[in-house]
Amino acid sequence: MAKAAATKSAPKPLTKSEIAATLADKVGVTKKQISTFFEAQAELAYKQAKNGFVLPGIGKLVLARSAPREMVMRFGPDAGKTKKIPAKTKVKFKIAKAAKDAIIGAKK
Repeated sequence: MAKAAATKSAPKPLTKSEIAATLADKVGVTKKQISTFFEAQAELAYKQAKNGFVLPGIGKLVLARSAPREMVMRFGPDAGKTKKIPAKTKVKFKIAKAAKDAIIGAKK
């Protein structure tokens, strides 16, 4: 039975061109216009990420700063020694509640 489950392939995610074709048909514009929109949206998201960038109905890009911390090395030549890990900034994508509920289903 385990082999039967392993041989079934999971559905593949849509490629960028498949997404563009689907949206172009739905909206009534060309695939090239949709591709240009994707590029412009990505460029705007990169520029505005420091301020937070919202994709309505999907989620938002935010910057998160991690605090500096100490770490104890568990193996290797420095085993048992404490090292300081500096603070760093990470880019995170927070999924909107509406998107999460649409994909997973609302909690009851």
